[in-house]
Amino acid sequence: MNQTKPIRTAMMAYGMSGKIFHAPFIHVHSNFELYAVVERTNKLAVLDYPYIHSFDSIEELLADNTIDLIIVNTPNYLHFEHAMAALKAGKHILIEKPICANNTELQRLFTFADEIGKKIFFYQNRRWDSDFLSVKAVIEAGKLGRVNEVHFRFDRYKDALSPKRFKEEPIAASGLLYDLGPHLLDQVISLWGKPLSWEKTLGKNRIGTKVDDYFSIHLSYPNSLNIFVHSNMMVADAQPAFILNGSNGSYTKYRTDTQESQLLAGIKPSDRGYGMEENNSKGKLVYFNEQKERIIEYTPSLTGNYLALFDALSNSLLNEAAFPISREEEHIQLEIISAERTN
Repeated sequence: MNQTKPIRTAMMAYGMSGKIFHAPFIHVHSNFELYAVVERTNKLAVLDYPYIHSFDSIEELLADNTIDLIIVNTPNYLHFEHAMAALKAGKHILIEKPICANNTELQRLFTFADEIGKKIFFYQNRRWDSDFLSVKAVIEAGKLGRVNEVHFRFDRYKDALSPKRFKEEPIAASGLLYDLGPHLLDQVISLWGKPLSWEKTLGKNRIGTKVDDYFSIHLSYPNSLNIFVHSNMMVADAQPAFILNGSNGSYTKYRTDTQESQLLAGIKPSDRGYGMEENNSKGKLVYFNEQKERIIEYTPSLTGNYLALFDALSNSLLNEAAFPISREEEHIQLEIISAERTN
C-alpha cells in the first residue's frame, strides 16, 4: 500500500467497541483518518467526531471506494460474513475478536484475501494491557527461573443475562469462551506458542443461561509447563489475574489495566497519564538471589497502550512490516476454542 495520505478508515458499528476501543485511537493517530461509521438508527458518532460520515447500512459503507481499511466490529456471529463482504469490496480489514467461529471460516478469509491482495489484521488489544506487559517483563528478567505453572484469569460478576439477545443464544461464536477466551489464549500463545495438548471445561451458572458463562482450559507444554486459563461471570471478589511459578520464584498480579475505564471516562490516548496504573497496583515478585536469600519485590507496572496496536497496523500497511499477531496464532486460538471440550 503505497500512499502518503492517512489510511482512510471506517468502522462497521459504533457501540462500545467502536466508541471506546477504535475511534479514539484512529482519531489521534497521524497515519489514520477516522472517516466513517455505520449507524442504522441513532447517529451518535457525530457527537464525538463532528467530521465523521455516518452511513445507514453496511452496504452503503462498502460502496465507498475511497475507504482503505474497515474495522469489523459487529456482533460475533456476523464477523465472518462482514469480513468477507469487506474483502469483496476491496478493503483491508481489522477484525475484532473472535475472528470467526472456526478455522474453516478463517482459512476462507485468508485464501480470499491473498487472492485479491488485501490484508487481514486481528484486534488482540490485550497484548498491550499494563498488567500483561508487566508479566512479560518479569518473565524476560529471568528471576522466576524456568516457569512451570501459570494461571491467567479474566473474571466478572454479571448474574443477569445480557439484553442483547445474540449474546445469550446458542449460535455461532456465542458464550464466554468466544468472548473472553480469545484474550486469555492470545496472551498465552504470544508467549509460549502452541500447546502440546489441552483439556477444556465449560459451565452454565447464571439462572436461565443458554450459553457458557464459565470456562477453564488446561494447556500442556513441553518441559512440564502447565498453563491454566479461567473465566467466570459469577466472581464477586476478584482474584489475582496472573500467577506464575518457576524454579526460582513466583509472581502474582491482579488485573489492573486502566485503559478501558479511562476511555469510558473520556480520557484520550494522547492525554497525560493514559494507561498508567494506580501506585498501589504493583505486582508481587518473590524469588531467591544468588545467596539463596528470599527476596520480595513489589514491581511497578508498565504503561498500557493500545495505540501500539495501531502503530503496528499502520506500519504493516504503509511499510509492509510484519504484524505482531500472526495468522498461525489465530489458527491455534480458534482450534482450541472451537474444538470439543477435551483434546
